[in-house]
Amino acid sequence: MRGCFITIEGGEGAGKSSNIEFVRRHLEQHGIKPVVTREPGGTPLGESIRTLLLDERNSEIANDTELLLMFAARAQHLAEVINPALQEGKWVLCDRFTDATFAYQGGGRGIPRQRIAALEQWVQQGLEPDLTLLLDIPVWQGLARAGKRSAPDRFEREQAAFFERVRKVYLEQARRYPERFRVIDASRAQEKVQQTLADVLTAWLSER
Repeated sequence: MRGCFITIEGGEGAGKSSNIEFVRRHLEQHGIKPVVTREPGGTPLGESIRTLLLDERNSEIANDTELLLMFAARAQHLAEVINPALQEGKWVLCDRFTDATFAYQGGGRGIPRQRIAALEQWVQQGLEPDLTLLLDIPVWQGLARAGKRSAPDRFEREQAAFFERVRKVYLEQARRYPERFRVIDASRAQEKVQQTLADVLTAWLSER
């Protein structure tokens, strides 16, 4: 039987890194040991593409090039990690997936939705996450948190208006696909966010 595919999404400073670890532990407490991975990345080739995309020195990457690199990394990720794991009945927990492409390259960069959707269909062949946890946070708050972590990468150097567009499309995705999205208010203290995540996951698992 095919495994389950869970993705965690959110803008800068939403707390994906710490909360994906919480989700992993919660699943393990329910007897599920997920394959944990990320995008862009997840494979040696994908990680090389990630380095190209995040390097602030690569400021001249064209929007279409960025989009195609995202899907090139995703195609390898699907072939090498995600699809084999799901076919073996394993669960996959992924830090970002195609919803991020609609948000960042669609909303942020302004690439038309239909062009992203065409690549989505070609590369994914109908595969979608079973559950998407969207950590939603006001842009100003997320950027303030992100600014305390490390030197900004190529995306983090964008202006607040870019991230407002990203957030808008993320929330549009949640409204478009309510059956798989759960929107989590990530502006609160971490223990409250994680309590909500636990409640959402427990309820979702009980329905399976």
